[in-house]
Amino acid sequence: MEAFLIATGIVALAEVGDKTQLLALLLAAKFRRPLPIVAGIFVATVVNHALAGALGAGIAALFAPETLRWLLGLSFIAMAAWLLVPDAVEEDETRLARLGVFGTTLVAFFLAEMGDKTQIATVALAAQYRAVFAVVLGTTLGMMIANAPAVLLGDRIAHRLPERLIHGIAAAVFLILGIVTLLGIDERFA
Repeated sequence: MEAFLIATGIVALAEVGDKTQLLALLLAAKFRRPLPIVAGIFVATVVNHALAGALGAGIAALFAPETLRWLLGLSFIAMAAWLLVPDAVEEDETRLARLGVFGTTLVAFFLAEMGDKTQIATVALAAQYRAVFAVVLGTTLGMMIANAPAVLLGDRIAHRLPERLIHGIAAAVFLILGIVTLLGIDERFA
């Protein structure tokens, strides 16, 4: 349950102002059909994060616990720093309209998530918690919490969120996870 809750919270916070959330806003403005956009986001996220979770499980099996602890701790700290760098949407990600609303969203979101903060976070969390299903379920829910309102409410809500504050909170959570992992605190209480 801890893996699910942490994955949900971190991704929901990290996604605010992320390029995929900006992409969701652009798709909503372009197509004005929220249900196929939300469905495309959901399917793209499940597939992308399932692959990332499997990679995280593979990494966890590949390294000795002590090495993995250092890799994960440092990667969580790196994620904290990365969250403080603003994202921008590339125009190529919205030029897929010939695939229809669902297809465009599916492909654009899947590609936009490749190497994105939330995908890397999914890899790290799956390796940390060794609970791929719970992490993928949590990161997917986090993506939907952040992106579905962006699609459904569009610009009316997006500009009212304190993006820097939310990114700062997510960065602080990743920093704390990194420090806790490096110090081995989570293992002492497990």
